[in-house]
Amino acid sequence: MRKLLITLFLFGTFSVSLHADEALVLIGHSTLQKTDLPTLQRLYTGRVVSLNQQAATPFNLPPGHPLREQFIDNILGQNEEQYSGYWLVRRYVGKGAPPQELSSPEEIIHAVNTTPGAVGYVPLSKVPTGGNIIFKR
Repeated sequence: MRKLLITLFLFGTFSVSLHADEALVLIGHSTLQKTDLPTLQRLYTGRVVSLNQQAATPFNLPPGHPLREQFIDNILGQNEEQYSGYWLVRRYVGKGAPPQELSSPEEIIHAVNTTPGAVGYVPLSKVPTGGNIIFKR
């Protein structure tokens, strides 16, 4: 029985780590060009509002979503508490609002495809054929 529990625990941990380590890419509306990490960091922190001289609309997943945690950690170099606190202060001093939150990668893909200038992050495995990958780490 103990071996079974250990095996299940290890398998569960391995499964979670596989999901968490899946490659994350940023996709953009078909009119956007590839961009660099510092520009994306400034976009998701409200310091720039355009990419390649086109108005940009970043989309986020909700707090607690594993892909959001991966994005905030790997792309922005923060944790959820730091990112939420940053936006709390910016909103309070009148410097903008955080990116709109959508509930799933599928919603992000739909929003990016239908909104000019839209940007969002999804797992590489979910990028549709012909999807416009604007950043891959």
